[in-house]
Amino acid sequence: MTHGYPLDHPRLFSELLYQKMIQINPGTAELELYEFCYALERLIPDRGWESISWVEPDELDRVICQRSYFEKIQLKPVQNGKIVLDDTIVHLTRLLFAGLVMDVYPLDWVRERFYFDLRSFLFYVRTRYFTPAVLSHFGGKPYQTFPSGQVRFDVQQDIGYREYQLANREVDEAFIQIIRSVVAASGTPFLMTIAGPTASGKTEIVERLRGEMEKDGRRVNSIEMDHFYKDREFRDGHSLNQEVIHFEIFQNAMRDLMAGKRVTIPQYDFYAATSSHDLEGRLRPGAVPMEISPADILFLEGNFPFHIPEIARWIGLKVVYLADDPVRLKRKWKRDIDYRKKYDINYFCNRYFRTQYLRAVDVYQPLMEVCDMVVDTTSAAIWLLPQLSRELHPLT
Repeated sequence: MTHGYPLDHPRLFSELLYQKMIQINPGTAELELYEFCYALERLIPDRGWESISWVEPDELDRVICQRSYFEKIQLKPVQNGKIVLDDTIVHLTRLLFAGLVMDVYPLDWVRERFYFDLRSFLFYVRTRYFTPAVLSHFGGKPYQTFPSGQVRFDVQQDIGYREYQLANREVDEAFIQIIRSVVAASGTPFLMTIAGPTASGKTEIVERLRGEMEKDGRRVNSIEMDHFYKDREFRDGHSLNQEVIHFEIFQNAMRDLMAGKRVTIPQYDFYAATSSHDLEGRLRPGAVPMEISPADILFLEGNFPFHIPEIARWIGLKVVYLADDPVRLKRKWKRDIDYRKKYDINYFCNRYFRTQYLRAVDVYQPLMEVCDMVVDTTSAAIWLLPQLSRELHPLT
């Protein structure tokens, strides 16, 4: 491809890109062209758009499926004393902008592989959670489907809790009825795990389930897996595995709870990103742990417990509660940046870009290959193991 017109005509480039981006992300149409141009300014290469070197679609496909592409993303690169966006992330967005204008990358091809977030004004790689192995595990088709309530989020830049709950209403209600049926058939005490990517709604759905089970006269308690995390400073850059949690404390707590005993567990400070316990599992001076009481039904919220043999034998039902990356990113903007004011914005973007692929490969895909149920709120579908589906069919 020969560089030149319209890459070397900034105004025309912006106008053409604006029209393309409306088709990539419908929310772009909410911007006036001059607003779009304001956001685009910080991404213009120093030597102009004509300086972008093409990567052919097949080659870019190969690159974004490599673990090393994401592992090299720096979480806190610094220039002039400030955290900046990682160069790889900036380059991908520039490459896709230029390739869209020059018709190197077809619209459908881009939409299938990437999504564009308006608040960060960046492209991110679209994570594929339903691999062939996952589809095979669930017999190739969902147990139930509903009209997707999340399509309304396509034009929004962030998502609040109430509108997220409303969008998921039908699939959540069906999920709650399935849990009722499983608990009734299995008896108590009953331990179920609810795992899923950040901002998918795990905590909220557990609160709803808890309320419904208590209406049925059950004693209910929940444990957030996140409270077993070691300090974020230690975890950053590490794979999500047994090393980044207080695993021995976790294992002992699960055993004792299922034996009807009260337990003491670490307490994680989500603002300071530190644990009440040091890296060796000792309670820090002045820190306060948490006490968890036994119950008829225990919800274990969080990630990776049920593919660990020492834990899997205790679990009655293994659930992954899922939402697509673009939706969760919008939720995180609202929750972590607008409300909690938790992160530097560039660190926030670097972290999300890097971790979604790595967590999917290391955690969520393996969990989905062994779990009993996936609740996909974005597609409004519930996936059950064929055996569980047959057992529930007369009951639901």
